Amino acid sequence: MKHIFLNLKRFDVPKEFGGVNALAAPAAYGETVVNAVQDKLESYDPSSAEFGIYFPEAHLLSALSARNENSHLKIGAQSVFRTDTAPGGNFGAFTSQRPASAVRALGCDTVMIGHCEERNEKRDLLAMAGVTGRQAADVINKVLNEEIRCAVNRGLHVLYCIGERSEEQDEWQEVLGAQINSGLDGICTENIVIAYEPVWSIGPGKTPADKPYIQKIARYIRSLKDVDVVYGGGLKQDNAPMLASIPEISGGLIALTRFSGDIGFYPDEYLEIIDLYLSNCEK
Repeated sequence: MKHIFLNLKRFDVPKEFGGVNALAAPAAYGETVVNAVQDKLESYDPSSAEFGIYFPEAHLLSALSARNENSHLKIGAQSVFRTDTAPGGNFGAFTSQRPASAVRALGCDTVMIGHCEERNEKRDLLAMAGVTGRQAADVINKVLNEEIRCAVNRGLHVLYCIGERSEEQDEWQEVLGAQINSGLDGICTENIVIAYEPVWSIGPGKTPADKPYIQKIARYIRSLKDVDVVYGGGLKQDNAPMLASIPEISGGLIALTRFSGDIGFYPDEYLEIIDLYLSNCEK
């Protein structure tokens, strides 16, 4: 099974507010994305490829209402809170938070947890309290474990993101091992896919991770957990054929589709990336 995920981050913010959204007014953003891609995605065999889109929470309802009946397009949230509602317990005291029960009740199928931007936010908060380094990393992995546990208990599929930063490259095995073993401790991984993000190689001016490095990491991940691994460092036209040639990699995570000029997310380019990746997988 191949897995193609799309993280729309905050690509809904209009350009006049400093964002990159030239696609639709924010109120129509979710349905516009779904309507632009779902018919094409339905042409793929659902037993060989699945597609998940992670929306900012404000767009989940319109995206879900635009999804066709019996569609194999999975729509999900960008993480969940570390605790959940429970009969006889907390029934809704989650101001500003996103419990897994709410995500599931909306009709979502999947959730992304541990994206490097989520890890960075938690790291920044801990640093304000004087908690840094390995101690901070341990706390973050434990919090993410609680988030994953809530999601799995609600029947959500999970895309769990892991990755090492530039200052952690020399100890990548220890860092990734802790993220996997602590983050997934005691959790059934049947409905979990791991996305590998080489954080040190993501962003303007950075050298992308090459095929031998990605393959080495994917093999290591699979030596620890029997799960599918996708490339979370950005599946795009430039690297789709290369990633398709790595047998240990089962897909990728797309974000921006255009990185120069009028940068942003464009549905037609997203579909082109999928075609390029899957057509090379078939060779």
